[in-house]
Amino acid sequence: MNRIYLDNAATTPLDKQVMAEMVNVMENYYGNPSSIHAQGREVRTLIEKSRKTVAGLLNAVPAEVFFTSGGTEADNTAIRCGIAAFGIKHAITSKIEHHAVEHTMEQLLKDGVIDKLSFVNIDGKGNLDYAHLEQLLQENGRSFVSLMHANNELGTLNDIERIGDLCEQYDAIFHSDTVQTMGHYVHDVKKLKAHFIVCAAHKFHGPKGVGFIYVNHKVKISPMIFGGAQERNMRGGTENVYGIVGLAKAMEIAYAEMEEHKTYIQELKTYMKEKLMAEVPGISFNGETDPEKSLYTVLNVSFPEMDMADMLLFNLDIQGISASGGSACSSGSNIGSHVLTGIGVDPNRPSVRFSFSKFNTREELDFVVEKVKHIVEQNITV
Repeated sequence: MNRIYLDNAATTPLDKQVMAEMVNVMENYYGNPSSIHAQGREVRTLIEKSRKTVAGLLNAVPAEVFFTSGGTEADNTAIRCGIAAFGIKHAITSKIEHHAVEHTMEQLLKDGVIDKLSFVNIDGKGNLDYAHLEQLLQENGRSFVSLMHANNELGTLNDIERIGDLCEQYDAIFHSDTVQTMGHYVHDVKKLKAHFIVCAAHKFHGPKGVGFIYVNHKVKISPMIFGGAQERNMRGGTENVYGIVGLAKAMEIAYAEMEEHKTYIQELKTYMKEKLMAEVPGISFNGETDPEKSLYTVLNVSFPEMDMADMLLFNLDIQGISASGGSACSSGSNIGSHVLTGIGVDPNRPSVRFSFSKFNTREELDFVVEKVKHIVEQNITV
């Protein structure tokens, strides 16, 4: 049985062009980039060429890009080191941020690094209350603001340019978790007034275990990881060279094909939404689904109350369909989604996040909807 993969918000299949680029590095470039001999210098060149590629796509300068192990490390670096660098005592975030942000903020509050943590109000679709954000900025002095570009479970988009303008107005430091949108939208850091944005390569057909943090040149922070002079003294440890090369290649492909893929994937999402509405009675959608307000790769579906609701994902898996009940970054936990709780979703209604990529087809979606319809009909609570 050929499985159907609709969990691309968790991770994406590796692009074959990216894999070929990485294999070439593995086979032919094995020197330590910190070594001064010819083989080391060759590898150092690969890293700096990748940095230049990434910086060019972001409209940044190479000195503003630092490679990390992924989005979680990048978020932690931005929050921990950014708050420390400016001695900030008040932070602002939301109740539906990724745990890499929310848990980091909560730990800083527990440790006494910050004195106060405020949460911006959100509505039932995950939209921010910008007036409340401005009120928090007005009332609490200089703040550190961490608000994501697109919610990883709902797909609801925040207006990060508007957030950046507010942060500039009130002299706040602004970090945005851009993991779900990097490689899917253009990020021009000359226009975006963010001090930090982040990336995980595996969200856009690159390798796992590598990402980057963009640090605006106006911001000076200390390292979070010590132990070496790598990444211009900003991150100790021998670089993941073939991962970095793979990231740059994946990002290059993503930017080159962005509009084509955005159109194609948005059509898939719209098609599945309409087909589900026509075939499965009683469903609704969590978060925004308007293309102007929602990430085109994510569709979060709320199903009617049913018997054995907790088995819905398992039944889909048996049918050869891979999807998620929310964020898959902490899979294995039996705790309900903090995002769905945060927007007030009925806990008795099971939810499934379907997320799409350029490798999905309408034929796959027809199969999925057919199986979903059958499962719901077999388990619906009368």
